[in-house]
Amino acid sequence: MCGIVGLFLKEPRLEPELGAMLTDMLITMTDRGPDSAGIAIYSPAGKGLGKITVQSATPDRDFDALDGDLREAIGAPVALMAKSTHAVIEVPLEQIEAARAALAHLRPGVKVMSSGENIEIFKEVGLPKDVAARFGLSKMGGTHGIGHTRMATESAVTTMGAHPFSTGSDQCLVHNGSLSNHNGVRRMLRREGMTFETENDTEVAAAFISHKLKRGEALGSALEATLTDLDGFFTFVVGTHNGFGVVRDPIACKPAVMAETDEYVAFGSEYRALVNLPRIESARVWEPEPATVYFWER
Repeated sequence: MCGIVGLFLKEPRLEPELGAMLTDMLITMTDRGPDSAGIAIYSPAGKGLGKITVQSATPDRDFDALDGDLREAIGAPVALMAKSTHAVIEVPLEQIEAARAALAHLRPGVKVMSSGENIEIFKEVGLPKDVAARFGLSKMGGTHGIGHTRMATESAVTTMGAHPFSTGSDQCLVHNGSLSNHNGVRRMLRREGMTFETENDTEVAAAFISHKLKRGEALGSALEATLTDLDGFFTFVVGTHNGFGVVRDPIACKPAVMAETDEYVAFGSEYRALVNLPRIESARVWEPEPATVYFWER
């Protein structure tokens, strides 16, 4: 099962409403996956800044004085905004890797959800409406985002097993389906220096695309490679710093629908996820073709 939603805004005046629209879309997909949910929001940090979103099982302890400890460790300004079990940390962009290394030393129990110039990922166990309320997702603005509500089939119901998965700067992926060769691909990617936090096959797909992009391939080329190198049934929605892409396997048995207007491009596992979007009645609506890559970028 699982439910996927995505929204790419062309019209800047809609950006303050991104979180509210995505939250409504995600809650509509609850019965496709009620065990955990997550959302990736793309919203630019301040000039010259980058963002690290982290999660902790003991946030009161781990987030207390973390900004000051990081500031001392990297010798640069640090700002921290806690949101329930997650926190968004802003640091100078050139200090992101140093801050991540310092985090691993200062707070070894903290997990990095995402990092980059624009991306913030929030995910937890629970119904989409509860996860959204916990983080105030409906009040967030941004340029684009993707979300996922999960029905676990191949790994445990945990925060880290929830989607989206981020394995590269400003990159993330959500997935509906199942991969049959993910263990072999994981071993190959480990030999190439990629690391993994879970046994989830979706993390493998995310890392596969990140690896392609790190090698200089374009997003379209990386998505096309999933059709030849990944076996199974899948619909992937991928977020990048300036856009998102969609690809379905050649059989395309997992449901998907898209809509486009002059104001936005939207994706949903089912059409009912899109019905409350503005002026959806005048949108071009279609089912993505099998083995076909779609992507939109600024």
